Amino acid sequence: MKNERHKKILQMIGESHIETQEELAGKLREAGYDVTQATVSRDIRQLRLTKLTDLYGRQYYGVGQTAEGQYNSKYIRVLKDGYLSARAAGNLLVIKTVAGMAMAVAAAIDALDLEHVLGCIAGDDTIFCAVEDAQASEKVLGILRAFVS
Repeated sequence: MKNERHKKILQMIGESHIETQEELAGKLREAGYDVTQATVSRDIRQLRLTKLTDLYGRQYYGVGQTAEGQYNSKYIRVLKDGYLSARAAGNLLVIKTVAGMAMAVAAAIDALDLEHVLGCIAGDDTIFCAVEDAQASEKVLGILRAFVS
């Protein structure tokens, strides 16, 4: 029963933005699952769901990075949708995005937890991504370009 419920949860969060545990519990009940808030909370933890942020600043549940290091496809999709170009400038990457997408792309980069990336600061269409050093900047730049190609 738990495996079926977990599959249903993953299906639900893949099909729509579910913002709260209560909303998820309600949808599960509508689908015929007898769940409590505690059950949903445990399921969220076991599935390693995390809160993601959409372009309007609303948070919703998504699948986090797995133990095997596979990256969440939603983060990659945000990166692909918003990325225009990037250049290394010492230990900084200057990343250009579609207007209004810099915050979402920066959040995706931070969520991907890439090695050597210290953090990002975003404006409207530009991100400054701090990297450990200039050599690491080229590595991270290559990884970002591979994600968006």
